[in-house]
Amino acid sequence: MTLRVLLADDHQIVREGLRALIERLPGVEVVGEARDGREAVEAAARTDPDVVVMDLAMPSMNGLEATRRIVAARSGVRVLCLSMRADRDAVLAALDAGASGFLPKECAPDELERALRAVAEGGTYLSPALAGEVVAAYREGRDAGRNRPAQGLTAREREIVQLVAEGWSTKEIAARLGVSAKTVGTHREHIMAKLGVRSIAGLTRWALREGLTS
Repeated sequence: MTLRVLLADDHQIVREGLRALIERLPGVEVVGEARDGREAVEAAARTDPDVVVMDLAMPSMNGLEATRRIVAARSGVRVLCLSMRADRDAVLAALDAGASGFLPKECAPDELERALRAVAEGGTYLSPALAGEVVAAYREGRDAGRNRPAQGLTAREREIVQLVAEGWSTKEIAARLGVSAKTVGTHREHIMAKLGVRSIAGLTRWALREGLTS
């Protein structure tokens, strides 16, 4: 059976490089590409991949939010995160979102193949360089960030946080999401209250710290 892979990364050169690597693997086919999280969600519904190779830091909708939506909507799809950011918090956030694996972008091609096949078969794959830190985090009681403030935000609120942090105006966000500017403003007020921040600058710092935007 052919392993069907969807690539999601906002850099075309990265997608082309990944496609060239992956399509050389026996029994593996790249069925689509996406430039941001929103496109990844739509492409996953359209192409029905076995594995989505997902970047975390993408505009408009980040890889964490896209992972949540894909995993929630399509239980058979597995997500393998591939990111420049490879610290403990990033790995825990990805696992929290429903990812089945995590690799740093500087990983070797053979490790990418091992990870793809592992998650496709229903397993979990963490780069050996990251696995020890993740285990240590769980032993410290972090348990995949269960108590992190981000857990209290809805999917729509997380989406708005990212857009605000990326500099979108209230009017632009409203047009993109198909809601009124008043609705966006209300969401923003609720978000800031939940997170305990009092300004757009504070909200942006929080989004950067949580990896919702780069």
